[in-house]
Amino acid sequence: MTHLAARVGARVRELREGRGLSLSELARRAEIGKGTLSELEGGGRNPTLETLYSLTTALDVPLSAVLHGLTPVAEVSGRAVDAVLTERIKDDEAVTETYRIQIRPGSVQESAAHAPGTTEHIVVLTGTARVGPRSAPQVLGPGAHGSWSADVAHVYEAPSERVEALLVVRYKR
Repeated sequence: MTHLAARVGARVRELREGRGLSLSELARRAEIGKGTLSELEGGGRNPTLETLYSLTTALDVPLSAVLHGLTPVAEVSGRAVDAVLTERIKDDEAVTETYRIQIRPGSVQESAAHAPGTTEHIVVLTGTARVGPRSAPQVLGPGAHGSWSADVAHVYEAPSERVEALLVVRYKR
């Protein structure tokens, strides 16, 4: 068990209990196993990016609700993406998160739809990325930027080489 896993698990449990949800109900809503959620909340499992997005979407909170303020800074990994939260800005209209991401070459990560009104914006620093809605992803090279509605299923892919990028996720409140 890592210190980071324990802190992330404790935040997930706190959010779940604050919403009056049972372990079973959150697991059902997030479409993950009850045992997986129990291990995660107990700090016995390192959560993947996909699992954290499933949980935070089911809890109707931004991903940064479980990552913000962690020391050392939390890097979370998914099937294709490694992400580090660098900034979280909250105002009356939205929560805006900024991530430094890497997309591993030859891999694809499918992200489920986020809360209604969520948008994502990316600036590619190195490599070529295929990102955006699963039905119409954009191909972006170094220096290019794109944006899409993230309240539909979307993908991140690095077809041939590692991609370094900045990702901004904006959740409407």
